[in-house]
Amino acid sequence: MLWETLGAARDLGRLHTIASVLIHHGMGELVRRLGMGHFLEQAGRILHWKESRPAAEMSAPQRVRAALQELGPTFVKLGQVLATRVDLFPPEWIAEFERLQDEVPPVPYEELRIQMEEDLGHPPEELFRDLETEPLAAASIAQVHRARLADGTRVVLKVRRPGIEETIRADLRLLMRFAEIAETEIPEIRRYHPVEMVRYLKRSLHREFDLENESRAAERVAANFASRAEIVIPRIYWQWTSKRLNVQEYIDGIPARNLEAIERAGLDRRLLARRGVKAMLQMTLIDGFFHADPHQGNLFYLADNRIAFIDFGMIGSLSHLRREQVADLLYGLMMRETDSIVDVLQDWSGSTTVIDPDRLSDDLEAFLDSYHGLALKQLDFSAMLGDLMALFRDHRLNLPPDLSMLLKAFISLDGLGRKLDPDFNIVNEITPFLQRLIMKRYFPSSLLKQGWSNLSSGFDILTGLPRDLRRLLRMARRGALQVHVDVTRLDHFGHQLDRAASRISVGMVTAALIIGTSIVMTAEEAGPTLMGYPLFVLLGFIAACLGCLWLWVSIWRGRRE
Repeated sequence: MLWETLGAARDLGRLHTIASVLIHHGMGELVRRLGMGHFLEQAGRILHWKESRPAAEMSAPQRVRAALQELGPTFVKLGQVLATRVDLFPPEWIAEFERLQDEVPPVPYEELRIQMEEDLGHPPEELFRDLETEPLAAASIAQVHRARLADGTRVVLKVRRPGIEETIRADLRLLMRFAEIAETEIPEIRRYHPVEMVRYLKRSLHREFDLENESRAAERVAANFASRAEIVIPRIYWQWTSKRLNVQEYIDGIPARNLEAIERAGLDRRLLARRGVKAMLQMTLIDGFFHADPHQGNLFYLADNRIAFIDFGMIGSLSHLRREQVADLLYGLMMRETDSIVDVLQDWSGSTTVIDPDRLSDDLEAFLDSYHGLALKQLDFSAMLGDLMALFRDHRLNLPPDLSMLLKAFISLDGLGRKLDPDFNIVNEITPFLQRLIMKRYFPSSLLKQGWSNLSSGFDILTGLPRDLRRLLRMARRGALQVHVDVTRLDHFGHQLDRAASRISVGMVTAALIIGTSIVMTAEEAGPTLMGYPLFVLLGFIAACLGCLWLWVSIWRGRRE
């Protein structure tokens, strides 16, 4: 039961809100299957299961997006995370999740002002001139207001929404419970690995919740591009930055979505597209630390064909091994090499079992053949990645979260490049870059470094082996060596046995009461009476009736569950 799963009534109000919103948007069946309706009925709430009429007129992706929007910051962020999972959701779902980027209602300035004064130690008007009360932008975690420093420097104040801490904590607790139930009880949701997805959402929210983390990420990217003047990262003003407030340089540029303004400014659209792709390639395949959300609202174009990246709340990181795998995958796609693609996919799938490996290989061959013979400028990279993700979904292969963010970023950049330059082809930029990167692996210095690393690791294992064996034997002698066996759904089976034993016990006690009261009825001296009946007989009969009623309710609820 969900009551036992939740273990506390503190989230009851939020649970009622979530259930009501889901039902309003046509997802009453999901609420019922998660056990939320039954739980709320026990708590004394009455839900009306009638779906709203607008929900019936919307598609499933639209209804889910509208529900996430209404449920607030945690669920908006969940939608943004889902928008990166191009390996799990088809394009129509991704398109709806992407709409959650810029459609968050702002918080009134007066609510923000109190929090800013607490963080700054002074009223914000004393530290910043021309502080605008109307937000420049509003997102799920924070919103942005323009201002000036005392010397006239233009800055933006990114302020975390006040009072969302407890709501987000409650939402994460509930989401984890729902994910656990869905993964166990709803087979059609299981393939999306909801528990893993909620864990990733929790990590992402904790990083984004602390605006100091975003500031450190921005400075790290700025340091990586210190030698490239064409890439601009806003400066952070640390003297006023805290966990709930981020003060950074205001970027006065042309938003990436405003193509007419780019034309009027006389910027080179082809050069901008190339520089954007090269910057992303450096962040991902060289630095291993990249802007994971390069949509149109986070890119600005400046004079001299410079590009500014803002909003580093969503950041991805790739290990050296992962970067090599990404390079091998992209190069395999460019060169139509099936074997290298299969090798990378097998490494990424991890414990995921491919239902039919031969069919996967055949489908990859057919996938690459469909692009065979096309000139590079005829190759649609976004469509190619989209078809590859459709192949992933067909074979129930799931990408690790960092890689799904990476591929989504490449798809977004390809779309932006084509808007800037209709003849732009990201493949022309990626192919020579990948060739240089792969060739660099076989330079003598790289081979020597890799060999020395492997040799050092081997020596570490050999020298540490006696110590590890000694610890293992010592633990065995003390009886501290334990082997844990996790049997799937064993807890659920134990719960069923416990309930069955309780029913048997109550049934036996009820039968004993009935027999006992019958014996007492035949006795000549049965003690005090009530309404002409022996008092102990009446009490025993009432207890027997209550036991029978409990048994009937327990059996009925068990069948319902």
